Amino acid sequence: MDSASTPGFGVTERAATEIAAIAAREGRPEAGLRVSVSAGGCSGLQYGFALEDKRERDDLVVEVAGTRVYVDSVSLDFLGGAVLDWHDSLMGSHFKITNPQAVSGCGCGTSFAVA
Repeated sequence: MDSASTPGFGVTERAATEIAAIAAREGRPEAGLRVSVSAGGCSGLQYGFALEDKRERDDLVVEVAGTRVYVDSVSLDFLGGAVLDWHDSLMGSHFKITNPQAVSGCGCGTSFAVA
């Protein structure tokens, strides 16, 4: 899996390609993807994904092939060592985070728990 990595968070080229395609379809070709973690979901914490036009002051910015991913410092505490990828399957396509800090998760893949 090819990816660019900044200390604490990685992004695959496949994910960057999909982010660029989504931003272009939304008429926001310069937008990046904000990856966040918030309380909720069936396992206690959940991932969030949203197009973002600019970085915030405390963001980690990972750039792959001209596409940016933004992670705020609070979310990064739960995403240390994680990698964002794009997953295609017969059941649908979605962003997938492989997170070494997650000790459990749910079937939907967007909710997780940490120790």
